[in-house]
Amino acid sequence: MSEIDFEKMFSLLEALTSLDRVIVEGVNDKKSLESFGVSRIITVKRRAIYKVVESIPKGSRIAILTDLDSEGKKIYSMLNKEFSQRGVHIDNKLRDFLFKNTDLRQIEGLKRFVERRCLTLEM
Repeated sequence: MSEIDFEKMFSLLEALTSLDRVIVEGVNDKKSLESFGVSRIITVKRRAIYKVVESIPKGSRIAILTDLDSEGKKIYSMLNKEFSQRGVHIDNKLRDFLFKNTDLRQIEGLKRFVERRCLTLEM
């Protein structure tokens, strides 16, 4: 894995704070993002997809940060399709960055990933 541009990653994390909502799979994913100052997070575990979609008004700006594993990709695909049809703007910048530039596959591991990589850089 090549060197990660942490400045860009932190900038993308900060940009999440200006969105109307951030959608994640579970509570641990939510806690991980909250540790970076992200709020207005909705979890989809144990909720019907249509209820999550209906809870977001048309014209909203959101990020879908489901995990980058096969289950997370499946949930992302369903949400992306439904939100796009409803006129909700989806910001994929952080998701794309993580997928292309890291080996991270679970959002809940983001905080630990950053701590571990930053500690390695300091040594």
